[in-house]
Amino acid sequence: MKNDSTTVVTINRRVKQVREALHLSQVQFSRVLSLSSGYLAGVEVEKRKVNARLVKLISASFSVNAGWLKTGEGEMFIQNPQEEFTKLVSLYKELAPEFQNYILKQINLLLEIQDRKAK
Repeated sequence: MKNDSTTVVTINRRVKQVREALHLSQVQFSRVLSLSSGYLAGVEVEKRKVNARLVKLISASFSVNAGWLKTGEGEMFIQNPQEEFTKLVSLYKELAPEFQNYILKQINLLLEIQDRKAK
């Protein structure tokens, strides 16, 4: 896939396009993928290769079309009914452990309230 007549868009650049489309910093994006931000930076500037594991991680974590990531063909994102769930998990993973515990407690309280209202 080409941006213009001289620039070939590589898989590495498509990784950066995904991150930018999600409006995430390198640090945020790499945290969700459990990578160092330095490794991700190396990928984005094409000093590191994108392997099959990274393609799977990005695809699963952000509902990215793996075919698009590899070749540039098709749509960037998969139209997935679980997209909201994926976003929620990604945001949750970015929180410090004490805030993750707080979120879980709040969810449990909401479930209790919901159960009481259903009765």
